[in-house]
Amino acid sequence: MSSPKLILASASPRRRELIARLGVTPDAIAPADIDETPRKAELPRDYAKRMAREKAEAAAADDGFVLAGDTVVAAGRRILPKAEDEATARQCLELLSGRRHRVLSAIALRAPDGTMRERLSETAVLFKRLSAEEIDAYLSSGEWDGKAGGYAIQGIAEGLISRIQGSHSGVVGLPLYETRALLKAAGFDIA
Repeated sequence: MSSPKLILASASPRRRELIARLGVTPDAIAPADIDETPRKAELPRDYAKRMAREKAEAAAADDGFVLAGDTVVAAGRRILPKAEDEATARQCLELLSGRRHRVLSAIALRAPDGTMRERLSETAVLFKRLSAEEIDAYLSSGEWDGKAGGYAIQGIAEGLISRIQGSHSGVVGLPLYETRALLKAAGFDIA
């Protein structure tokens, strides 16, 4: 039996690379364009799950399953922004320096009939105490651009992280264990 049609609701090359590790190639890419503004007093876990659900709904299709995800970097109850400029990235790195934070990676799989399956991966990440020179060097790499919390674990920032407890792939942007479980439950042919 062949697998059902799968639409990936993301333009992220990292998510495409990660899902390929499961031996899955999406039939289509349909990035969801939604308002990603957190609600007043919305907690990071709730925000990540809501974003994944809303992206899956926005990319909904009658002829296939839609897989959507969202990754949130949280310092306590605070949701860190996607760094769109160097000043924001610097603020994030200064805040995360020497402290533990959480990366919440939510995924949602919407079936053609509208039913939704969801999973959440939570990973604890600890940055070493970063010197001003280390922050400057990281910022000059440009790797932070567009990244939640101002860093990309799959690049040189990994050398600044002293500990990770949880899903490395979840921090990158798609928790593979949870993704595999959702796809298997929906009838996808995954080894």
